[in-house]
Amino acid sequence: MKNFINLHKIPLLIFLSCCAFYLAFAYDLERTDFFKFLTLWGGLFFLSWKFFQMQRYNWKILLTAAIIFRLLFLIAAPNLSQDFFRFIWDGRLLLEGINPYLMTPAEYFSSGDLPFSGAQELYEGMGSLSAGNPTNYPPLNQLFFALASLLGGNSILGSIIWLRIFIIAADIGIFYFGRKLLRNLKLPENNIFLYLLNPLIIIELTGNLHFEGVMLFFLLAALYLLQCQKWLFSALFFSCSIAVKLIPLIFLPLLIRKLGWKKALGYYAATGIILLLIFLPFLSGVFAENFFSSINLWFQKFEFNASIYYLIRWIGYEVEGYNIIGYAGPALAGVVFVSILLMAILERNHKMRGLLTSIMFSMVIYLLLATTVHPWYLATPLLLSVFTRYKFMQVWSLMVVLSYFAYSQPDFEENLWFITVEYVVVFGVMFYEIFGHKNVKFPADLAD
Repeated sequence: MKNFINLHKIPLLIFLSCCAFYLAFAYDLERTDFFKFLTLWGGLFFLSWKFFQMQRYNWKILLTAAIIFRLLFLIAAPNLSQDFFRFIWDGRLLLEGINPYLMTPAEYFSSGDLPFSGAQELYEGMGSLSAGNPTNYPPLNQLFFALASLLGGNSILGSIIWLRIFIIAADIGIFYFGRKLLRNLKLPENNIFLYLLNPLIIIELTGNLHFEGVMLFFLLAALYLLQCQKWLFSALFFSCSIAVKLIPLIFLPLLIRKLGWKKALGYYAATGIILLLIFLPFLSGVFAENFFSSINLWFQKFEFNASIYYLIRWIGYEVEGYNIIGYAGPALAGVVFVSILLMAILERNHKMRGLLTSIMFSMVIYLLLATTVHPWYLATPLLLSVFTRYKFMQVWSLMVVLSYFAYSQPDFEENLWFITVEYVVVFGVMFYEIFGHKNVKFPADLAD
């Protein structure tokens, strides 16, 4: 043990420093304290990168550290998001045999008929925005909420712990399939830790209980099985990914080149049938109206940390004199759809490395044109980037901290100068990687 410590003094010191920073983040940070937030965030990115560099050839140490960093959050209440109150609310409704898509929490309270014990605390915790809108979490996500509520009993903290365990388990699954896929692509297997050790992933997914990690586990498993030519099992996992978060739906057109038209149609049919079976217990006219109206809010009402949309909004104010989000949001969504269809015909999608690159850029386009870009949305392109030669997502995951300034303001008002700095850096690094040097072919570009 003494020899081990002597040989690893600096990595051990960095590891312990990361632990101290994560503990401070989990248990001693008010989100209104932006300076402390910024300091911890920047420190964690620097220390995590140094730790990865020093131990990059020892996956056991890196995996152990990644798990320990996550376990440090185990009994902490999320301090950057109130969403977990709604997760538990939906889960408890399911345990009561109530369809969570039919009524908003506010409607239960206005009727005076509380659906379960402890509803008052969850209602007050989730805030008026969540309480006043229908749930937009797909059925498989709801199942995780129900399991956490069942295993956690009537304890909010108990439910939080189980939600966190599910997310940590998903990250371990991402490690398993990620290494296999990297190995098949003849890329360094430990590149998966560029995702697993990224502070954004640890803080926002494990810490604040966002389920992008669970969605990504199913997506990565589907892509690995696709490479192994196990089409039906791949479609099953792809369906599960969509049933956690809807975002993988936009990736489906990109599979045409990889599968060919006939297999692609079969793949889509299998995915559709499986999704129908997952949604079937909840289907009704009210479900469709509430679920899709909730999704529509993201394109026509909500604004946060946007880039291109904010420029369009400014032009709208100058020309029309009012906020044109009601028109611009759906129009930008249409541009995203057309862009993905154009990317679907690219020859490079025939190879897995090219397909992964296309999926990453389709998500990047979606985020750059979105009206709302919460930091945890970056998890998807960040994971996909480890299978490509592009590193600008690492930079974006660092720079997105500037958007958290809004949490320090009473009305969550954004500082547009900070948002400008964030995106100037991101666009600068991205354009340099794409256009700033010759597009050299890597051996993995040819790997299937």
